[in-house]
Amino acid sequence: MSLLDDEALWSSSVVANCAMNRERGLASYRRELGTDLLLRPGALWVDLCCGSGKALAEAARDDVTIIGVDLVDHHVPARPGLGFVVAPVDQWEPTHPVDLVTCVHGLHYVGDKLGLLARAASWLTPTGRFVASFDVDGVRRADGTPFGRTLIKALREAGFGYDGRKRLVGYEGAGRPRLPFTYLGADDRAGPNYTGQPAVHSRYEPL
Repeated sequence: MSLLDDEALWSSSVVANCAMNRERGLASYRRELGTDLLLRPGALWVDLCCGSGKALAEAARDDVTIIGVDLVDHHVPARPGLGFVVAPVDQWEPTHPVDLVTCVHGLHYVGDKLGLLARAASWLTPTGRFVASFDVDGVRRADGTPFGRTLIKALREAGFGYDGRKRLVGYEGAGRPRLPFTYLGADDRAGPNYTGQPAVHSRYEPL
C-alpha cells in the first residue's frame, strides 16, 4: 500500500474533517486535557489544530497572547490577545518560547505525529507545558502493526508523560526530546479510531 506524503495528506478529506474539533468551547478543552488552562499575565498559549478557535476566544484576555494554528481557515474573529495562523501544524513554528502548547484531538490527523510531539516540546519555556490528545494506536510500523508499549517506553525515555487511560501525552520544561523513529508516510484509510471519527495512521521505522 502506498503511503501519503505531507502535501497529499493535507488534501485528504479525512484531514479536513470538521466534526472533531471545530466548535469546541473552553469547558470541552478543560475536560479533554484534564487541566484548568490558567495562564499567568504575559503568557503565550499556542493551540494546534484549533478548529474555529471558539475555546480560545472564550479564554482570551488582554494580558495574555493566544495563537490558534489550523490547516483550515474557519476561525472566529480575532480579538485583542488572540490571533490565528492558517498553516499545516507540522510545518509552522512560533517565533518566541511558549508557555502552553495544546492540541485537542488534532494529532489524529497529522502525518508525522512523533515529529510534531518533539517539535512542540522544543518550543517550551523552562516552566512551559505541552499537553495533547494522543492515541498510540495511530503510530504504526512499516507493515501496519502498532508499536504499542514499545512506543510508550520510548516516549517516557524521551521525557514525555503518557496517560493511556485518558490518551494524553505531555511534556514539561524546555528541552529537545528525540524519539528514535524515522517517519515513512501516512495512511488516511485507517478508518475510525477510539473517537469514532476516521483518523490517520502514521508509519515509522525504529532507529
